[in-house]
Amino acid sequence: MKESYIKPFVSRYFSLSLLLSIPFLLFLSYKAATTSSAVESLPSSAVPGLKIRPGYTSYDSYIQRQLNKTLDPKLRKIWTTRDWNRKIHVFSAFFNDLKKKNLLFNSSKALCIGARMGQEVEALKRVGVSDSIGIDLVPSPPLVMKGDFHHQPFDDETFDFEFSNVFDHALYPDKFAEEIQRTLKPGGICVLHVALSRRSDKYSANDLFSVEPLKKLFKRAGLVHVRTVDGFGLDTEVVFRKNN
Repeated sequence: MKESYIKPFVSRYFSLSLLLSIPFLLFLSYKAATTSSAVESLPSSAVPGLKIRPGYTSYDSYIQRQLNKTLDPKLRKIWTTRDWNRKIHVFSAFFNDLKKKNLLFNSSKALCIGARMGQEVEALKRVGVSDSIGIDLVPSPPLVMKGDFHHQPFDDETFDFEFSNVFDHALYPDKFAEEIQRTLKPGGICVLHVALSRRSDKYSANDLFSVEPLKKLFKRAGLVHVRTVDGFGLDTEVVFRKNN
Protein backbone atom coordinates (compact mmCIF):
# COMPACT_ATOMS: atom_id res chain seq x y z
CA MET A 1 0.00 0.00 0.00
CA LYS A 2 2.83 2.33 0.91
CA GLU A 3 4.65 1.60 -2.36
CA SER A 4 1.54 2.23 -4.41
CA TYR A 5 1.17 5.62 -2.72
CA ILE A 6 4.80 6.66 -3.34
CA LYS A 7 4.79 5.94 -7.08
CA PRO A 8 1.94 8.33 -7.94
CA PHE A 9 3.49 10.95 -5.68
CA VAL A 10 6.88 10.65 -7.39
CA SER A 11 5.21 10.71 -10.77
CA ARG A 12 3.23 13.84 -9.92
CA TYR A 13 6.36 15.49 -8.46
CA PHE A 14 8.39 14.72 -11.58
CA SER A 15 5.64 16.03 -13.87
CA LEU A 16 5.31 19.21 -11.84
CA SER A 17 9.09 19.76 -11.84
CA LEU A 18 9.23 19.25 -15.59
CA LEU A 19 6.34 21.66 -16.12
CA LEU A 20 7.97 24.33 -13.97
CA SER A 21 11.32 23.88 -15.69
CA ILE A 22 9.95 24.42 -19.21
CA PRO A 23 9.88 28.26 -18.99
CA PHE A 24 13.42 28.24 -17.63
CA LEU A 25 14.64 25.94 -20.40
CA LEU A 26 12.92 28.11 -22.99
CA PHE A 27 14.60 31.19 -21.50
CA LEU A 28 18.02 29.54 -21.69
CA SER A 29 17.36 28.52 -25.28
CA TYR A 30 16.24 32.06 -26.19
CA LYS A 31 19.25 33.57 -24.41
CA ALA A 32 21.66 31.32 -26.27
CA ALA A 33 19.99 32.09 -29.58
CA THR A 34 19.99 35.85 -29.08
CA THR A 35 23.57 35.86 -27.84
CA SER A 36 24.80 33.88 -30.84
CA SER A 37 22.90 36.09 -33.26
CA ALA A 38 23.89 39.36 -31.56
CA VAL A 39 27.24 39.16 -33.28
CA GLU A 40 26.48 37.04 -36.29
CA SER A 41 29.03 34.75 -37.85
CA LEU A 42 30.83 36.80 -40.45
CA PRO A 43 31.64 35.15 -43.77
CA SER A 44 34.68 37.38 -44.10
CA SER A 45 36.07 36.22 -40.75
CA ALA A 46 36.80 32.85 -42.35
CA VAL A 47 38.86 34.45 -45.12
CA PRO A 48 42.61 33.91 -44.66
CA GLY A 49 44.27 37.21 -43.89
CA LEU A 50 41.34 38.77 -42.00
CA LYS A 51 40.48 38.07 -38.37
CA ILE A 52 37.51 39.44 -36.43
CA ARG A 53 38.44 40.31 -32.85
CA PRO A 54 36.40 38.51 -30.15
CA GLY A 55 34.76 40.04 -27.11
CA TYR A 56 31.62 41.77 -28.37
CA THR A 57 28.38 40.40 -26.90
CA SER A 58 26.08 42.60 -28.99
CA TYR A 59 26.13 45.25 -31.68
CA ASP A 60 25.27 47.83 -29.02
CA SER A 61 28.38 46.91 -27.04
CA TYR A 62 30.45 47.34 -30.19
CA ILE A 63 28.91 50.77 -30.89
CA GLN A 64 29.47 51.86 -27.29
CA ARG A 65 33.14 50.90 -27.50
CA GLN A 66 33.55 52.98 -30.65
CA LEU A 67 31.76 55.91 -29.00
CA ASN A 68 34.12 55.67 -26.03
CA LYS A 69 36.94 56.63 -28.38
CA THR A 70 35.07 59.18 -30.48
CA LEU A 71 33.71 61.02 -27.43
CA ASP A 72 36.93 60.96 -25.40
CA PRO A 73 37.45 64.66 -24.47
CA LYS A 74 41.25 64.41 -24.58
CA LEU A 75 41.25 62.84 -28.05
CA ARG A 76 38.70 65.31 -29.39
CA LYS A 77 40.85 68.19 -28.18
CA ILE A 78 43.92 66.72 -29.89
CA TRP A 79 41.97 66.13 -33.13
CA THR A 80 40.80 69.74 -33.23
CA THR A 81 44.09 71.40 -32.19
CA ARG A 82 47.46 69.70 -32.52
CA ASP A 83 46.38 67.18 -35.16
CA TRP A 84 44.05 69.40 -37.18
CA ASN A 85 46.43 71.16 -39.59
CA ARG A 86 48.89 68.26 -39.67
CA LYS A 87 46.24 65.79 -40.82
CA ILE A 88 44.77 68.21 -43.35
CA HIS A 89 48.25 68.68 -44.83
CA VAL A 90 48.87 64.92 -45.11
CA PHE A 91 45.41 64.12 -46.49
CA SER A 92 45.68 66.95 -49.01
CA ALA A 93 48.88 65.37 -50.32
CA PHE A 94 47.12 61.99 -50.65
CA PHE A 95 44.16 63.49 -52.49
CA ASN A 96 46.32 65.61 -54.82
CA ASP A 97 48.20 62.46 -55.79
CA LEU A 98 44.89 60.73 -56.59
CA LYS A 99 43.88 63.71 -58.73
CA LYS A 100 47.12 63.39 -60.69
CA LYS A 101 46.22 59.74 -61.34
CA ASN A 102 42.73 60.79 -62.56
CA LEU A 103 41.07 58.91 -59.72
CA LEU A 104 39.61 62.04 -58.13
CA PHE A 105 38.26 65.21 -59.76
CA ASN A 106 37.02 68.60 -58.64
CA SER A 107 33.60 67.54 -59.90
CA SER A 108 33.57 64.35 -57.82
CA LYS A 109 30.88 63.88 -55.19
CA ALA A 110 32.97 62.53 -52.31
CA LEU A 111 32.37 60.73 -49.03
CA CYS A 112 34.80 60.21 -46.13
CA ILE A 113 33.85 57.24 -43.95
CA GLY A 114 34.63 57.43 -40.24
CA ALA A 115 35.70 61.05 -40.58
CA ARG A 116 35.52 62.01 -36.88
CA MET A 117 36.12 65.77 -36.80
CA GLY A 118 36.32 66.06 -40.59
CA GLN A 119 40.00 66.64 -41.41
CA GLU A 120 39.70 64.43 -44.49
CA VAL A 121 36.65 66.35 -45.68
CA GLU A 122 38.35 69.68 -45.15
CA ALA A 123 41.38 68.39 -47.08
CA LEU A 124 39.15 67.39 -50.01
CA LYS A 125 37.58 70.83 -50.08
CA ARG A 126 41.00 72.51 -49.99
CA VAL A 127 42.19 70.54 -53.03
CA GLY A 128 39.08 71.61 -54.94
CA VAL A 129 36.58 68.78 -54.32
CA SER A 130 33.89 71.01 -52.87
CA ASP A 131 31.01 68.50 -52.88
CA SER A 132 32.37 66.45 -49.98
CA ILE A 133 30.87 65.14 -46.75
CA GLY A 134 31.89 62.77 -43.97
CA ILE A 135 30.01 60.31 -41.78
CA ASP A 136 30.77 59.18 -38.25
CA LEU A 137 28.85 57.86 -35.26
CA VAL A 138 29.15 61.35 -33.76
CA PRO A 139 28.39 64.24 -36.13
CA SER A 140 30.71 67.24 -36.44
CA PRO A 141 28.82 69.86 -38.49
CA PRO A 142 29.21 71.11 -41.10
CA LEU A 143 31.85 68.63 -42.31
CA VAL A 144 30.59 65.38 -40.78
CA MET A 145 27.06 64.02 -40.45
CA LYS A 146 25.88 61.17 -38.25
CA GLY A 147 26.10 57.76 -39.90
CA ASP A 148 27.02 54.12 -39.35
CA PHE A 149 29.34 52.76 -42.04
CA HIS A 150 27.66 49.35 -41.74
CA HIS A 151 24.42 51.03 -42.88
CA GLN A 152 25.24 54.18 -44.83
CA PRO A 153 22.40 56.77 -44.79
CA PHE A 154 22.58 57.34 -48.56
CA ASP A 155 20.79 56.14 -51.67
CA ASP A 156 22.32 53.72 -54.14
CA GLU A 157 24.94 55.14 -56.52
CA THR A 158 25.31 58.49 -54.74
CA PHE A 159 29.09 59.06 -54.78
CA ASP A 160 31.92 59.19 -57.31
CA PHE A 161 34.60 58.78 -54.65
CA GLU A 162 34.75 57.25 -51.16
CA PHE A 163 37.69 57.29 -48.77
CA SER A 164 38.17 55.52 -45.46
CA ASN A 165 40.99 54.85 -43.02
CA VAL A 166 38.82 53.01 -40.48
CA PHE A 167 38.36 49.61 -42.14
CA ASP A 168 39.91 48.06 -39.02
CA HIS A 169 36.98 49.40 -36.96
CA ALA A 170 34.42 47.40 -38.97
CA LEU A 171 32.87 44.57 -36.97
CA TYR A 172 31.21 43.38 -40.17
CA PRO A 173 33.79 43.93 -42.94
CA ASP A 174 31.46 42.39 -45.52
CA LYS A 175 28.75 44.96 -44.74
CA PHE A 176 31.33 47.76 -44.71
CA ALA A 177 32.50 46.81 -48.20
CA GLU A 178 29.01 46.17 -49.55
CA GLU A 179 27.74 49.57 -48.40
CA ILE A 180 30.60 51.28 -50.24
CA GLN A 181 29.83 49.31 -53.39
CA ARG A 182 26.13 50.09 -53.02
CA THR A 183 26.56 53.85 -52.66
CA LEU A 184 29.31 54.25 -55.28
CA LYS A 185 28.28 55.11 -58.81
CA PRO A 186 29.38 52.69 -61.55
CA GLY A 187 33.01 53.49 -62.25
CA GLY A 188 33.32 55.19 -58.85
CA ILE A 189 36.53 55.02 -56.84
CA CYS A 190 37.04 53.64 -53.33
CA VAL A 191 40.30 54.37 -51.49
CA LEU A 192 41.18 52.52 -48.29
CA HIS A 193 44.13 53.17 -46.00
CA VAL A 194 44.82 50.06 -43.93
CA ALA A 195 47.52 48.59 -41.69
CA LEU A 196 49.15 45.37 -42.88
CA SER A 197 52.56 45.37 -41.20
CA ARG A 198 51.35 46.30 -37.70
CA ARG A 199 48.29 45.75 -35.58
CA SER A 200 45.85 48.59 -35.02
CA ASP A 201 44.71 50.10 -31.72
CA LYS A 202 42.54 48.59 -28.99
CA TYR A 203 39.38 49.96 -30.57
CA SER A 204 39.86 47.97 -33.77
CA ALA A 205 37.32 45.24 -34.45
CA ASN A 206 39.37 43.30 -37.00
CA ASP A 207 42.96 42.64 -38.03
CA LEU A 208 43.96 42.60 -41.69
CA PHE A 209 47.09 40.70 -42.75
CA SER A 210 47.00 41.01 -46.54
CA VAL A 211 45.17 42.69 -49.41
CA GLU A 212 43.58 39.41 -50.52
CA PRO A 213 40.56 39.61 -48.17
CA LEU A 214 39.76 43.09 -49.50
CA LYS A 215 39.78 41.76 -53.06
CA LYS A 216 37.25 39.11 -52.01
CA LEU A 217 35.03 41.61 -50.17
CA PHE A 218 34.98 44.12 -53.04
CA LYS A 219 33.52 41.61 -55.46
CA ARG A 220 31.71 44.29 -57.47
CA ALA A 221 34.89 46.29 -58.04
CA GLY A 222 38.29 45.88 -59.65
CA LEU A 223 41.63 46.54 -57.98
CA VAL A 224 43.31 49.67 -59.35
CA HIS A 225 46.49 49.83 -57.31
CA VAL A 226 48.17 49.02 -54.01
CA ARG A 227 50.95 51.20 -52.67
CA THR A 228 52.80 51.92 -49.43
CA VAL A 229 51.82 55.09 -47.57
CA ASP A 230 52.51 56.69 -44.20
CA GLY A 231 49.07 57.55 -42.94
CA PHE A 232 49.04 57.92 -39.15
CA GLY A 233 49.82 54.30 -38.37
CA LEU A 234 48.35 52.96 -41.61
CA ASP A 235 50.86 51.71 -44.14
CA THR A 236 48.98 50.62 -47.27
CA GLU A 237 46.69 52.35 -49.75
CA VAL A 238 44.28 50.08 -51.65
CA VAL A 239 42.20 51.53 -54.49
CA PHE A 240 39.17 49.91 -56.12
CA ARG A 241 36.99 51.00 -59.04
CA LYS A 242 33.37 49.86 -59.02
CA ASN A 243 32.41 47.85 -62.08
CA ASN A 244 30.25 49.53 -64.71
